[in-house]
Amino acid sequence: MRDGLTSRPRAAWLLGPALVAGVAYLDPGNVASNMTAGARYGYLLVWVVVLANLIAWLVQYLSAKLGVVTGKSLPELLGERIRRPWARRAYWAQAELVAIATDIAEVIGGAVALQLLFHIPLLWGGLITGAVSLALLVVHTRRGPQTFEFIVIGLVAIISIGFVAGVFVAPPDGTGIAGGLVPRFEDSGSVLLAASILGATIMPHAIYAHSALSRDRFAADATPVPRLLRATRWDVSIAMAVAGAVNVCILLLAAANLAGAHGTDSLEGAYAALRDGIGPIVATLFAVGLLASGLASTSVGAYAGSEIMHGLLHVRVPLVLRRVISLVPALGLLAVGADPTASLVLSQVVLSFGIPFALVPLIRLTAQRAVLGRYRNRTATTVLGVLAAVFLIALNGMLLVLVLTGA
Repeated sequence: MRDGLTSRPRAAWLLGPALVAGVAYLDPGNVASNMTAGARYGYLLVWVVVLANLIAWLVQYLSAKLGVVTGKSLPELLGERIRRPWARRAYWAQAELVAIATDIAEVIGGAVALQLLFHIPLLWGGLITGAVSLALLVVHTRRGPQTFEFIVIGLVAIISIGFVAGVFVAPPDGTGIAGGLVPRFEDSGSVLLAASILGATIMPHAIYAHSALSRDRFAADATPVPRLLRATRWDVSIAMAVAGAVNVCILLLAAANLAGAHGTDSLEGAYAALRDGIGPIVATLFAVGLLASGLASTSVGAYAGSEIMHGLLHVRVPLVLRRVISLVPALGLLAVGADPTASLVLSQVVLSFGIPFALVPLIRLTAQRAVLGRYRNRTATTVLGVLAAVFLIALNGMLLVLVLTGA
């Protein structure tokens, strides 16, 4: 356990890891869910997006705290505690499947954005998305985590502008927003969409990645742990405020301008509806935001996958090689002409399997004195974590059943 004795003068330099991990909350899957919710049900599910980000704050803070205090990532700690090789390999297999599913969603989102912007065929768009994300990982390898953070934060700024601009061009109704903050449902379809929004918010790879990002950033830092944790709370708060605001704006944009529009349950349909309803400028900004979302999130996903393999199997695969290998499933789906939206849905179903394997160990480890010492969770924090875990696991289970049964 680390516990530095000196402090650094500029707290701003302690920020960054949460903004990178927070890209998971701005991925193409989130965009599609929020767009569909706004177009079908107006302002009804605004409260769901707000609730999702409150839960995300707690989960991401616990992940970051684990990395800050122990100097190890969640996969590393699990690799040390899962003694039997077959059990460790089985755990790695499910986590690897989650990482691959994540990559499929992000690469397809980037490919769709390139097709919308430049009419590039989906397969070539996937190759370009993979190549750019590969370049970002080369930057991480050669220039270190802080340079990588700056680039990803820049992409987050582009994502924010792309998805939020339409709200200023065609503002939503204030009364509708206030009404949407009251928890309620309209029918079974609204329940399913709420489960989709909440179930896709907490991504397993974001939990694995955040602990590793915090470890990498502060491994050689002499700043006292209490100050690092205070900075981490600010970091997570800023990241979740940005992600939450952007996701709410996506829903509000659809609620105010796309209510009743057909085809908004796909990224291509949402783009066409925006172009026809508000204008080509807003639609183009939306596509640019989607492209930045795919590029940033697939880079972070590849980083998470590399950390999972290293922590659980004690095998360090270069990030660049890891990126090339993990592109194969996504490019394969695009090559055979798989429907992009169906592929996104399938990837979210696979992700739902991984939620308990990341969330339950995280809460357990951060509650143990043997792991975090005096920085372990307070009882109230552990209770909230358990409630959040039960809630998210139940929702993901319900979403999985609904999708598989076609309900």
